[in-house]
Amino acid sequence: MSRPMQERAVRTRERILHAAAEVFDEYGYAGTSITRILERAGSTHGAMYFHFKSKEDLARAVIVEQAQGLKLPEKPAGLQQLVDLTLHLAFELQSNVLLRAGVRLAVEQEESGLREYSVYEWWIDQFRRELDEARQRGELLPEVDEAEFARILVASFTGTQVMSQIATRRVDLPERIALLWRYLLPGVAPAEVRERLVVSVERGRTPA
Repeated sequence: MSRPMQERAVRTRERILHAAAEVFDEYGYAGTSITRILERAGSTHGAMYFHFKSKEDLARAVIVEQAQGLKLPEKPAGLQQLVDLTLHLAFELQSNVLLRAGVRLAVEQEESGLREYSVYEWWIDQFRRELDEARQRGELLPEVDEAEFARILVASFTGTQVMSQIATRRVDLPERIALLWRYLLPGVAPAEVRERLVVSVERGRTPA
């Protein structure tokens, strides 16, 4: 395949993936059809099946690639960066359709039968690396297990965003995440560390 053809194929795949994200976000898995996705993408069945085998395959791609384009921290910086990252994700969920659709499909997997857990493991790893750095910096209580807390944080964030979506379509999600941290931090960080941490919704408006 020549370079122009390769680039065109990549663009076509991206267009279909993002159209699928928009439709999954609006209608959920059950309410989404391949025809509706292709109409949104302005593409053909042939182009879609060149890249994706089925609607299930498309949904899995949206789940797995939900973080595509996110500006995540390149290097771990500890507890403050972890707080900022979760607040930033709260804002991203308000506007980033690929992330939002990926999260919705990951949460609603009983509809599709996908059983795709790898994305949760990926987010756990992202949070865990900040916690490992926090441990090195002496920011965690001795009894805190970094791996356990990373899993708890992913679960807590997931549940909080679901409740925010139902209540306000995520309008209040940054405030809910800030509140979550105010209750979580006393269980993981010493008082002197908490005193210098900033849990502010405003810190989530720009990439961590």
